[in-house]
Amino acid sequence: MPRAKTVVRTSCNRDCPDACVILAEVSEGRVTALRGEPEHPVTQGFLCSRTSRFLERQYDPERLTTPLLRRGERLEPASWDEALDFVAERLLSIRAESGPASIFHYRSGGSLGILKALCDRFFELFGPVTTKRGDICSGAGEAAQLADFGESDSSDLHDLLNARHILLWGKNPYVSNVHLLPVLMEARRRGARLVLIDPVWHRTAGLCERHVQPRPGGDFALAMGVARALEEAGGIDDEATGYCSGLEEFAALYGRRPVRDWARAADVTEEEVRDLARRLAERPCAIQVGWGMQRRANGSAIVRALDALGAVSGNLGISGGGVSFYFKRRGAFDFGPAHGGNAEPPPRTVCEPRLGQELLELDRPPIRACWITAGNPVVMLPDSETTVRALSRLDLLVVVDSFVTDTARLAHVVLPAATMLEDEDLVGAYGNHYLGSVVPAVRPPPGVATDFEILRRLAPRVGLGAEFGGTAREWKRKLLGKIAPLGVTLERLETEAVRNPLAPVVLFADRKFPTSDGRVHLVSEEPVELSGEDGYPLYLMSLSTEKSQSSQWAGPPRRPQGPAVVRVHPEASNGLPDGSTARIESRIGWLLVRVEHDSRQRTDVAVMDKGGSRALGRCANSLVRARLTDGGEGGALYDERVRLVPV
Repeated sequence: MPRAKTVVRTSCNRDCPDACVILAEVSEGRVTALRGEPEHPVTQGFLCSRTSRFLERQYDPERLTTPLLRRGERLEPASWDEALDFVAERLLSIRAESGPASIFHYRSGGSLGILKALCDRFFELFGPVTTKRGDICSGAGEAAQLADFGESDSSDLHDLLNARHILLWGKNPYVSNVHLLPVLMEARRRGARLVLIDPVWHRTAGLCERHVQPRPGGDFALAMGVARALEEAGGIDDEATGYCSGLEEFAALYGRRPVRDWARAADVTEEEVRDLARRLAERPCAIQVGWGMQRRANGSAIVRALDALGAVSGNLGISGGGVSFYFKRRGAFDFGPAHGGNAEPPPRTVCEPRLGQELLELDRPPIRACWITAGNPVVMLPDSETTVRALSRLDLLVVVDSFVTDTARLAHVVLPAATMLEDEDLVGAYGNHYLGSVVPAVRPPPGVATDFEILRRLAPRVGLGAEFGGTAREWKRKLLGKIAPLGVTLERLETEAVRNPLAPVVLFADRKFPTSDGRVHLVSEEPVELSGEDGYPLYLMSLSTEKSQSSQWAGPPRRPQGPAVVRVHPEASNGLPDGSTARIESRIGWLLVRVEHDSRQRTDVAVMDKGGSRALGRCANSLVRARLTDGGEGGALYDERVRLVPV
């Protein structure tokens, strides 16, 4: 008789704002189905298409189930003892010869599990070693909100139901925030009016009553025009002087040009500018800020401009208003136990968006070893070829992953990691205030280990065995220490939806801000944009897709074959027919692509999927130079100019 199915309640730990609660059906040690928990106020019984198809990745025949060790030119299977002994010997030798600064620990967002911070603990105790700084994902936007508000957080997700207007500024929830959609639809049913502001046409336009398409990078000019129009319409909040610092300087900034000139600079109509100002004045109006928009040279200034619009229009600190860029996903957790207690700071840091170049430049000592976990920097960071060059020259490269990625292909050692259905962890969300517990639905296959177990096995080999005692569940309880006295226990997280008790319902409801003077700090300077380049007329927009989680693709096909698709307006195709093959070229590289006409796009953009494989010739970041945003040391990924040429 077949065994009965069991259902395991767990949480998604991948790089997504929603941190969904998953119900995994398990039969005879194998997960057979995944669905969202119906009772969860955010998950609401459904999963994104990527997670819905995660079992294709879970049981992919190409998944790693044994460590790999480089022997000559080839990565070959090895035992765990052989692989870890090799890693320990090399790490100890390199530290003794060149010091801990010669070792670089890189941890990215392939898993957002809170226990992944124990990897930082390991290398803090072993060194401290060189670590990364900056943030390829949200660095510019977070820096902007910290400068303006002293905090980067949001009002409760469901407070959007109280909005009269919602401005989706550079945001595509159909791809990158799907559990925002039911809230937007309910808000619309209650009378809220939605507008999309984005140079790229995407499905979200159909959810909104209006789509404003500024030129790429023109959002700052658009925001200044809206501020000027807001003032002319009498829409500046009478109380703004009480909670805003630099109001006169901000007024002087947007007052430099009339509305029509700001509109021209943004490449929109004056009517569109004034319409946005009217919506902000009809409070409450919420601004939902997309994460991609701030990945420009002026990205931090753009977010600061949107913060200022929310502030001077009186939409901060009121129900249904606010400027939401990020939810403070780590705010509930106590990271004290995850630190090694080493008083010494890292000897030096590497800027994440410039990883390849800085690794090549560092000397005295040079970087000799690198440990990479939860990341695929060859594909996900700009200037892929320089990253390949830098990683290829190391004496030791260790990659922890479930698959042989483009980065893992360069490694000396690849350690097979458990998936989210096999892991033990905690998660917070950056698209809502709910917390979750990741519990193993099934055991990892023989030969596969969690990140925590890998550290436990390596630690005694390098003299740190005593620092990694205890089980993963015991560590989870330690990291819950800040909110456990408020009733948030591990058992509650495992059985019910729990909202972070420290999170606000309405952010800044008292209009007091954790800045130096307790007020909003308004932007006062116009940013400098990167200038255009002759012969390269199109902005490369390498965007998230419903089929992939960064560089992790779900099928079908799981590994797309053939040239990548580039979507352009027919007038921007350089005469290339729809469906034709071409080269897309930038200043630093080229790819073979298939051209797809899309008359809904602007004539100055070329839209590609992000996260394509370098080995398959689909990596858009091989075209993108490593340039920084104006704040937060983010990557100016969307300022790269390209052209299409026949083959």
